Amino acid sequence: MRRKTISYAKWGYIFLIPFVVIYCIFSLWPLIQTFGYSFLDYVISQGSVTSIRGGGADTIQNKGFCGLSNYIAVMKSGGIFAVSFWNTIVLWLVGFIPQIIVSLLLASWFTDIRLKLKAQGFFKTVMYMPNVIMASALSLLFYSLCTKGGALDTLFGGPELLTKVWGARGVVGFINFLMWYGNTTILLMAAMMGIDTSLYEAAQIDGANPTQVFWQITMPLIKPILAYVVVTSMIGGLQMYDVPYIIGGTAGNPNQVLKTLVSQIQLGKNSSVGAVSALSVLVFIVSAILGFITLKLMDDNSIKTRYGKKKKK
Repeated sequence: MRRKTISYAKWGYIFLIPFVVIYCIFSLWPLIQTFGYSFLDYVISQGSVTSIRGGGADTIQNKGFCGLSNYIAVMKSGGIFAVSFWNTIVLWLVGFIPQIIVSLLLASWFTDIRLKLKAQGFFKTVMYMPNVIMASALSLLFYSLCTKGGALDTLFGGPELLTKVWGARGVVGFINFLMWYGNTTILLMAAMMGIDTSLYEAAQIDGANPTQVFWQITMPLIKPILAYVVVTSMIGGLQMYDVPYIIGGTAGNPNQVLKTLVSQIQLGKNSSVGAVSALSVLVFIVSAILGFITLKLMDDNSIKTRYGKKKKK
């Protein structure tokens, strides 16, 4: 007698239906609309509609298809895309470079079985705690500390970090570092704990020192997780808005170095719909290109050959 087999695959698709529906309504459709808006010419008609409080209210009118005019205007030399893109990349690097270095060191330290560290759960909780705090709360805290008349000004005679270009960038970078280094450390620890310990034992027998073990064994084997960390951090960096906005205001002071791509989109969403839609599309394209390049650079075929498929004899 044949036993009736039960397929559970359909339940996976059923459970995916709510996510797919919500994604299509709130993410996919707005994304398609943004692509469409980027090719349209919108102008502001001042006082064309009577508001509830009396007087004229501004309205945005669609003048029809304008081709690539919005993209050309956004990408022209010295335009909002070039300036805000450079600011965003610099702010991301200022926070990410120390974040990845400190996270690698901490992950290596916590996963080293020879050290036999105690109270690891406590330290992991403390490291991850800033990630739970809202970015706006941390930004307001550091703004009150670093602004003129704040705690640093009172204690140390007025460094006034927020009035200097690299001082303001350093504050924003430190806030982003403080928020995300714990999360990155946990991910890298999970990757390192998945490495076969026999590889480390073989390296010690061969006389490899800790530096050689780290670069020749640990780093190649955690590249998939490291690539994930870099790509997600880069995408989050390109979407940076709340911390620079709170520290530098709408003007992105000092000298507009805290004006990011998303802050430009927020400033123009009620006036320059076509331009900010084009800017949003460019952010999407740049994120996709940089993510693809990063994944390709982090791809290590030697790992797949050595630990993946067996070589044919």
